[in-house]
Amino acid sequence: MTDTVNIAEVFDRSKRRIVRDRAYTRAGGDDFLSQIMVEEILERLDVVKRTFRRALIIGIAAGRLGQELQRRGMKVFFADSSARAATALGGVICDDDRLPFADHSFDLIINIGSLDTVNDLPGALVLCRRILVPDGLLLAAMIGAESFPSFKSLIMEAEGDKVSAHIHPQVDVRTAGDLLSRVGLTIPVADSDNLQLTYSSLGRLLSDIRDVGGSNIMASNHSAIGRKVYNRMQNLFSAQAEASGKFSETVTLIYLCAWAPHPDQPKPARRGSGQVSLKTTLSGDPGKKTEN
Repeated sequence: MTDTVNIAEVFDRSKRRIVRDRAYTRAGGDDFLSQIMVEEILERLDVVKRTFRRALIIGIAAGRLGQELQRRGMKVFFADSSARAATALGGVICDDDRLPFADHSFDLIINIGSLDTVNDLPGALVLCRRILVPDGLLLAAMIGAESFPSFKSLIMEAEGDKVSAHIHPQVDVRTAGDLLSRVGLTIPVADSDNLQLTYSSLGRLLSDIRDVGGSNIMASNHSAIGRKVYNRMQNLFSAQAEASGKFSETVTLIYLCAWAPHPDQPKPARRGSGQVSLKTTLSGDPGKKTEN
């Protein structure tokens, strides 16, 4: 179903479904990181001077977003690898790189917090291009590389010589933007937003990671965090907390925007020229330029 073959399975698909099922059971897609992504996507969609009629939303945070799109007159379809989320939303159970929809089925696709755990990310984007109508829009948001650096450091120090992966690897904004062009999507835009967060407890930090489906789903074997390691993490968390008792953490959110090819589309500016803003790209008005 994709243009790529023999893709290495970095993520265990069964683990991914279980983790996303648990995340949906825990928070119902209303965790605060997902809702930040939803709000940002809606703001970007508000800039688009286009009427959309058929939208596909992928992700466990699709519920509220779907309601907003339905209020705007769209017919909305849902998909996710989480059986619980897809069933609750009346959607399709599938992985992002195995979308079972016909070509040119939608004029809008929105992916919330799911593309960072896809085995075949280029293949997933190729499928989005295929099932979009010409000049259809793809919007996506996901947790990016360099997220949770303090937490990762905490685990490594607590585990000592027996370090095991506990948070899946993530893509960086430059790679994500390059992939949009490589798969044939047009006028690609990729940008990121760094959230500076503070936590009063290690449990709350772990809960936020689990609520968004951020638990480890690597295909390779890894050990769970044992009681001794967790106790060390608790001590390190307290020792590294600021005078206010808060532990500082950073989360990077990546946002993607691209269009399915159409002969009447304006040509994008040369990369790095800084002549076309994201707002202009979304609005479809190529005449505006950013001010320096």
